[in-house]
Amino acid sequence: MDYKKKQERTIVHFEIDDKHYYYGNLKALSAHWQKDGIGVSYNYLRNYGITHDKPFFGKHCIIRKGIIITSPRLIIG
Repeated sequence: MDYKKKQERTIVHFEIDDKHYYYGNLKALSAHWQKDGIGVSYNYLRNYGITHDKPFFGKHCIIRKGIIITSPRLIIG
């Protein structure tokens, strides 16, 4: 049996009205939420440069970036 190494993936954590949502990237978040809901546009968020150490604190929401660690996968073949 052959196992792939553990993978680290970026995750975007979106908090609004004490509810938490998770996305694979800013584009996915922006596709799900309108500019009115977030308070800023996708281009603004992209240019802001959200990182683990630099979250976005807006009037309506908080957006953070983090890492999700997945377990190794079994490769059959």
